[in-house]
Amino acid sequence: MRGAEAFRVALDALRANRLRSLLTMIGVIIGVSAVVLLVAIGSGAKQEVEEQVEGLGANLIFVVPGRFEFGSAPSVSRLELEDIDLLGRVAGNPDAVAVTVSSGEPVTEGGEEAFATVAGTNETVPYVFDRPLARGEYFSEVDVETRRRVAVLGSTVAKTLFGDVDPLGRQVTISGVRFQVIGTFADVGSTFGVDRNAEVHVPVTAAQRLFGVDRIDALAVKAPSTEGIEVLQARLVEALEDKYEGEEFSAVTQTQILGTVGEILNLLTLVLAAIAAISLLVGGVGVSNIMLVSVRERTREIGLRKALGARQRDVLLQFLVEAILLTTVGGVIGIALGVGGSLLIDRFSPLPALIAWWSPVLAFAVSVGVGVFFGVAPARRAGRLDPVVALRTE
Repeated sequence: MRGAEAFRVALDALRANRLRSLLTMIGVIIGVSAVVLLVAIGSGAKQEVEEQVEGLGANLIFVVPGRFEFGSAPSVSRLELEDIDLLGRVAGNPDAVAVTVSSGEPVTEGGEEAFATVAGTNETVPYVFDRPLARGEYFSEVDVETRRRVAVLGSTVAKTLFGDVDPLGRQVTISGVRFQVIGTFADVGSTFGVDRNAEVHVPVTAAQRLFGVDRIDALAVKAPSTEGIEVLQARLVEALEDKYEGEEFSAVTQTQILGTVGEILNLLTLVLAAIAAISLLVGGVGVSNIMLVSVRERTREIGLRKALGARQRDVLLQFLVEAILLTTVGGVIGIALGVGGSLLIDRFSPLPALIAWWSPVLAFAVSVGVGVFFGVAPARRAGRLDPVVALRTE
């Protein structure tokens, strides 16, 4: 039997049992669409995190106390304001070092209240980070030195407290202390799930007095270029560990953060795809069961074909093509549903979705493989039937 004839016979057999064929394909359709959809969500999450980290600025080195590991508890910080000058000398540019000490605090104005991350920073933040202002200005070195109570509001905080009213020159209350608004940030979204628009920046010295601390949480250094950034990392850590004997510090770059996060998200995407692939396995079992039923129903037909000269491999090919056709059609429908679902999720939901070119290809290949794997046993059973016995079957 030629391949074209086997395809025609298989297609006629599936058409004769349309409802059964459709029900058989449902498992494959669900499995393929789930794989495409979940891989798209995982890929979209990875791309969004990469864009968020890259949106902080270029050539950044984050210096924190202790060993930097995702998921680990933060170490108690011994960093001080004097360390800004120390790292500025190491980096060769005092304006390339930004500092932060932060706390979640209620921010109020009149009868309105917003819970925000209040970050005490220094005047170099607009240079070190890519953080554009929508209105007003950032505070100056003099504001930091004099502990001036001024604030720059994130767009969410400004909208919550003032609505459409211009907040510049007005005052807000942070934990019972009044601060004058001198600027507002442009909308920048979130990073690692933290809404950066729900931030309020105040001079680090004013923040230390407000929080009742004399430490700082972390430092960020902007390297002049990507060349030599690893050397600068080592020098920054060495300078701090020389100052604080017995203490451990870490300096990590955006590339290292993205690499770690990327590995986590890749593993998560793989797990999601594996879970979705279980439904493909279930669909394959369904294909095998239906094909076995089909062999039993068509025993006399098989016997007649073999009596007329059909070889074992011809019968095997016929039933194998039927199984592959079932899973192939189901795979195509599943890919269409998965791609369509991914586009809808990306457009109408907060979840990001990015269709990876390899996921539909892989899902389609797996669906065909399922047809081959689960179609072999029924096809071999059909091919091995004795024509005399088959013809005598009622």
